[in-house]
Amino acid sequence: MRVLIVEDERVLADAIAEGLREEALAVDVVYDGDEALERTSHTDYDVIVLDRDLPTVHGDDVCRDLADRRHPARILMLTAAADVTERVDGLSLGADDYLPKPFVFGELVARIRALGRRSSPPVPPVLERSGVRLDPHRRTVHRDGRLIRLTRKEFSVLEELLRAQGGVVSAELLLARAWDEHLDPFSNVVRVTMATLRRKLGEPAVIETVTGAGYRL
Repeated sequence: MRVLIVEDERVLADAIAEGLREEALAVDVVYDGDEALERTSHTDYDVIVLDRDLPTVHGDDVCRDLADRRHPARILMLTAAADVTERVDGLSLGADDYLPKPFVFGELVARIRALGRRSSPPVPPVLERSGVRLDPHRRTVHRDGRLIRLTRKEFSVLEELLRAQGGVVSAELLLARAWDEHLDPFSNVVRVTMATLRRKLGEPAVIETVTGAGYRL
């Protein structure tokens, strides 16, 4: 899942991003509304965590612009305001969910994952194909009943392959969804990750390389 954090409190924004990366999400961070509009003009995110009180361009205006452009991301709006009326106003602008500050990090993660499920075609809560069983909630993977221990990136890559339900997933899409913007686009990290993932899943091989197109499970 690709997430954009839009929060002007840098310490908070960076802490949220670090925590979400620990949850195996690909996270980008910007610190004002103008940056948010620029970033979303060329990147499709699954979920945008949007602070309402932003400098340069107010969070309400960012939310309105995203709705007008029909950006595919689901929007989780953050605010320090406790007034229910303000929350209603935010939702009426196009936000999909609202979370007041201060919040519990576990609740933030749960809301982001719920919104991410709504932004994609429905998939079973447990993903399974060719003897590989992945549980996104418990963060576990089994192959023919055997527990497979994966790194966060290996888990994310395997999850994308399973979600494709037999379709081909390009290396570019894997880079966009499993890594963040700081990765060198010419890196061979997808190929390296795929090699270790294949080794851990064992024989017979279940991940196929489709020449010139990508990978499928």
